[in-house]
Amino acid sequence: MSGIYIHIPFCKQACNYCDFHFSTSMKKKDEMVLAIAKEIRLRKSEFENEEVETIYFGGGTPSVLQVSELKFLIDTVCENYKVVENPEITLEANPDDLTGLSIRAESSSIFKGYREIGINRLSIGIQSFFEEDLQMMNRAHNAEEAKKCLEIATQYFDNISLDLIYGVPGMSNEKWKQNIETALSFGIPHISSYALTVEPKTALKKLIQTGKVAAPNDEVAQEHFMILVDTLQKNGFVHYELSNFGKENYFSKNNSSYWLGKKYIGIGPSAHSYDGKSRSWNIANNSLYLKSIQNDELPSEMEILSVADRYNEYVMTGLRTIWGVDLNRIESEFGKTYLDYLLQQAQKYLHDDLVSIQNNILKPTKKGKFLTDGIASDLFYLNLE
Repeated sequence: MSGIYIHIPFCKQACNYCDFHFSTSMKKKDEMVLAIAKEIRLRKSEFENEEVETIYFGGGTPSVLQVSELKFLIDTVCENYKVVENPEITLEANPDDLTGLSIRAESSSIFKGYREIGINRLSIGIQSFFEEDLQMMNRAHNAEEAKKCLEIATQYFDNISLDLIYGVPGMSNEKWKQNIETALSFGIPHISSYALTVEPKTALKKLIQTGKVAAPNDEVAQEHFMILVDTLQKNGFVHYELSNFGKENYFSKNNSSYWLGKKYIGIGPSAHSYDGKSRSWNIANNSLYLKSIQNDELPSEMEILSVADRYNEYVMTGLRTIWGVDLNRIESEFGKTYLDYLLQQAQKYLHDDLVSIQNNILKPTKKGKFLTDGIASDLFYLNLE
């Protein structure tokens, strides 16, 4: 089974922390939808022997598209690929897009429209239920819209995920707990949660440099993370990936396929693709992307992954998930040299109870989970070939 990711490179406004590729100008939106559909058709030979299990609209903000535009893209996928009978079709959405439309046109609710065209999973970018946090992040919605959106969405959709950000400057542990409890009060079965990070060339970076916003504190972020893990696990969520928590049967099939190393095609500007042996990525420039597609050219670059690249990727994704790193697979797929290296590098983390090995599976302990990415990078195999 494989997946198709479709990047919609438009947002109403730029969030202060975001470094994803998007444009706040909608002038080329119609042209972009046609180009994305054309890329879907141009690349169908890549998936001739694959069944598509998931379609994921990410961005950017895919909810800026009209229902008819989303239907057009879904239909284009279904007409050109072997799609399973009930694929998981996820739409990333912002609360202001959903509440604004549903309030203005309750009789033809946006949620009904999404369901009718086959979308069966929503991923809603809440980030926080507090006004001051949303303003600091420069989110397009307010706290009332965040709650109103979930109130309406849960009437139409069972499979909903929401995003929350922790480690926000000035956010106390109590305030963070309130964010989690508010999310749980809506009966949401999946939560993705990330520490606020300061990326280069973002507005947040400049705000911190000029002293207008305090820098995130790692110790605070770690406390928030442990509160998140404990609270959600007590409420029946499985911590199946470092930043993702789901009730049974509500794990993201799309994202799980990434972590399990399955093939996927990324459509649209900046989107990445993976076929098990190579990775490719489209140019992160809307105008150049449109020009290439109009000339029947794929605006992408490719790299062939070395054995070390594939080992490093497996270690990173394995450690972040409940499935861990299978030591038998390391030896059979990469060789004894890699296994010996991994075990050698892992010794100090085993000694400090940050990772454990059970049934030949290497996993971070509860104590080591927050440090997973750093541990993984220390287990990477460098300059071996």
